[in-house]
Amino acid sequence: MYGTGAARPPIQRNSLREQIADALREEMMAGRLAAGRNFTVKEIAELYGVSATPAREAMVDLAAQGLLRTEHHRGFTVPAFTWRDFLEIFEARTLLTDSALRRLTAHPASGSGGYDWSRMPSLRRRADAAARASRQGQLDVLVGCDLRFWQEAAALLGNARIADYLGWLRVQSWMFAAPYLRQVADLGGTCWDRHGDLVDRIEARDLAGAHRVVNDYNLFTVELLARLAGEDVESVPVLALLRAPLAAAAADGPPPAARTAAPDEATRVPLPRAVPPGRFGRPVRPTGPVPDRTSPS
Repeated sequence: MYGTGAARPPIQRNSLREQIADALREEMMAGRLAAGRNFTVKEIAELYGVSATPAREAMVDLAAQGLLRTEHHRGFTVPAFTWRDFLEIFEARTLLTDSALRRLTAHPASGSGGYDWSRMPSLRRRADAAARASRQGQLDVLVGCDLRFWQEAAALLGNARIADYLGWLRVQSWMFAAPYLRQVADLGGTCWDRHGDLVDRIEARDLAGAHRVVNDYNLFTVELLARLAGEDVESVPVLALLRAPLAAAAADGPPPAARTAAPDEATRVPLPRAVPPGRFGRPVRPTGPVPDRTSPS
């Protein structure tokens, strides 16, 4: 199914459902399960040496996240993400990350404000692993290391919903990017490898520096993929935001407290086409009276 000699490690974690979903997710992120590939529950169960139940549950979970597509009487198919899909994914990811980094300047260097600074040693280790895989051109290793690095970075915010959503967007980004990267003869030094620089800036509570590094990462990524996909980089909606001189504004400290964006100035994050399960599936119970939307505003 995956090619000659492509053995997969045995399932070891307590939750077979989660382990199989994680394994398939990384297969798709690395491009080893290419877009359009169709497979059945029976094939996956046999591949990992488990019963059909956890295999089916894992695949249903991935389908609910929009990472697999169900085919009537044919099992599951890996979806194809187009350049237009990638632009939506990239825009949402960029806007969320930009807003999260701006929040860093609102808190004193003591580390208050909800950030979990105890994660810094783990973030540093993940940064080293991701950068090393990138420099060595090990795409199969890089996709997992890079995902876990950014998940750890997002977890610093103390907002699990943002972290989950950013992780979901990043998985789809890799699913789009991997097929193009696999066409590059030597990937050594091709992918971004400044993970450690970002950790340095975050650890120093340096908003301007963090913005510079993240903007460098986003520009590097979108320019690389536009080139590999034969697309016009100027079609990227958030290109102006990435090229803006954010460092100069951030170096002066947080904006005045009285400054509040008007409704039409607010950043609108594109809504997902498919809502991932877990925290996103929990019902939201209003804490106050529900407004009457039939009355004039």
